[in-house]
Amino acid sequence: MAQKVATQASPWYDGWNVLIANGRSHLSWSPRPQAEVDRGGSGAQNYPVLYNDIAAAYACALRWKISGDTAYADKAVQIMNAWSSTLQRLGGDTNVDLAAGIYGYEFANAGEIMRNYVGWAATDFAAFQSMMLNIFYPINVDFLNRHNNTDVTHYWANWDLCNMASIMAIGVLCDDHTLFDQAVNYFIDGAGNGAIAQAVYYVHPGYLGQWQETGRDQGHNTLGIALGGAICEMAWNQGIDLYGYDNNRFLAGAEYVAKANLVQADGTYNTVPYVTYSNVDVTQTGFSTASQGTIRPCWALVYNHYVNRKGLAAPWSTKFALAIQPEGGGGNYGTASGGYDQLGYGTLTCTRDAVTPVAAPNGLTAFPSAGQVVLSWWGVANGTSYNVKRASSSGGSYTTIASGIADPLTYTDTPSAGTWYYVVSAQTASGESANSAEAVAVTAVQLHTYLNFDEASGTSAADATGNGHTGTLAGGAAHVAGKIGNAVSLDGSSGYVSLPNNFVADVSDFTITAWVFWNGGKAWTRIFDFGTGTGRYVFLTPKNSGGVMRFAITTNGGHGELGINGNAALPTGQWAHVAVTLSGTAATLYLNGSVIGSATDVVFAPWRVGPTAQNWIGRSQYSGDPFFNGTIDEFRIYRGAMSSDQISALVQSA
Repeated sequence: MAQKVATQASPWYDGWNVLIANGRSHLSWSPRPQAEVDRGGSGAQNYPVLYNDIAAAYACALRWKISGDTAYADKAVQIMNAWSSTLQRLGGDTNVDLAAGIYGYEFANAGEIMRNYVGWAATDFAAFQSMMLNIFYPINVDFLNRHNNTDVTHYWANWDLCNMASIMAIGVLCDDHTLFDQAVNYFIDGAGNGAIAQAVYYVHPGYLGQWQETGRDQGHNTLGIALGGAICEMAWNQGIDLYGYDNNRFLAGAEYVAKANLVQADGTYNTVPYVTYSNVDVTQTGFSTASQGTIRPCWALVYNHYVNRKGLAAPWSTKFALAIQPEGGGGNYGTASGGYDQLGYGTLTCTRDAVTPVAAPNGLTAFPSAGQVVLSWWGVANGTSYNVKRASSSGGSYTTIASGIADPLTYTDTPSAGTWYYVVSAQTASGESANSAEAVAVTAVQLHTYLNFDEASGTSAADATGNGHTGTLAGGAAHVAGKIGNAVSLDGSSGYVSLPNNFVADVSDFTITAWVFWNGGKAWTRIFDFGTGTGRYVFLTPKNSGGVMRFAITTNGGHGELGINGNAALPTGQWAHVAVTLSGTAATLYLNGSVIGSATDVVFAPWRVGPTAQNWIGRSQYSGDPFFNGTIDEFRIYRGAMSSDQISALVQSA
């Protein structure tokens, strides 16, 4: 930054001029520390005093770092010392969680810039660290652990995100790896809506990631990108790539939000796809246009990381960043709270000279859906269009089946039944790029897992497909005579079968079947339940609280379940054949070869559930649900959805 500003290089110098024009970056700024800062509740709402002083400390720290003028360093230190020697408490109602999170990560970032300044006495820096650890951090970690004793889906993503950002920033400031890891681990697999799998609620074709607050309003939706970006950048600077986690899931969210809020030349907004979102409080069936077009200083960071640091294409984030540069301070925009929800000055602090674009498109995925194959990929920074190629054997030879694809980066193929291999290349100004890594899709019905339970003893149940999806009998499960050969007997108290981690992570359309002898019992026992706890799972129960069989799948807990209620419970005291299929968004539930329920809105497939470490036959993700009491045989998972005739034939063949 210092070099670019010294040579008046654009756009850094433009960002510098915005910084020095802001009164918070001037030496005349006088801090106004408070013993107590309140946000929310019936008392005085004095939190703007805090965020304005933080903005001033950050702005002055930047001016010193870039210009070398120690007068600005002294001003930043003065502000931070004033607060660390005065602040005793953060208060208010539950909105104090927002104050501790947003202002916590911002203040810690300002302190991190100044930590090596020789004019900041070691005792004063220690006092600042103590303030962050003892006043901000306890509120942050308590919120993520308890969510004020509410349902974990109650709070919007931004509440989690700001508290994660604060914990991470304080961990870095205080050289506390435990705190840093808390934030990283929550981002990856936390239970709340701020964890990236929930924050980017649904990834549409072309990697447009529907953000969790999309159906609420766009002021809060764009704040999610500002907070998520701050987390990813802090982690990157410590050697952890959260930007790239889960195939650039954060970028998918950023591209969706940028596209939806960028004004076109004719004054209208781009349209984006949307799927219904539900939590404990609301069901939102459509995109919210409230506050659409909100501008926040967050896009320079996204654009410069993915495009100029990594060489990927991020067209909508790029357009937004270039349209609003130079970004100013966080309070210069019409934000939802009217305050400094982000530090700002991204054009100055984040702009980078471009690296060589990646050599080929990457992140290619190919998922079967109702007999078609939906492909998505990440583009190259200098790509103008893309070519899709297909082969019938791995490694080719490939035939080009589509070209000229520009936006979104997705293609839906309709091949015949079989196994197909795909690659994608980019067209650039200098010619065609190399091919991407290969992706494979199976459009035929194909056995994925087959446990016949024919072992006579031991705790192992072999997978007859050879795919290695071996079952492990646990909790007293035993081999007994079954419908065909032997079966597994589950006692209803502790017995179940465990399957390998993530074994359905590559499954899209499917058929799951089994022969089941149920001794009866309470509702919500499980025939199978594959998931990662009570937030993300796919299950089949012989009887729900309404007295009928139910299949469901969710990525947002019980409130977000999509599925089927059958028209009857599983019969007891006899062998019965159960099957469930998914083809695209159409799910069908069978009992003894007959359809007992269906749904057309099941937009989730097993791969969307994400990593699963609790894949069970006979046991529920919910600890209060009863274990299955009975016998299970011939448990099969197929890729692809069988027809009703195929299901009937499977029943009759037993």
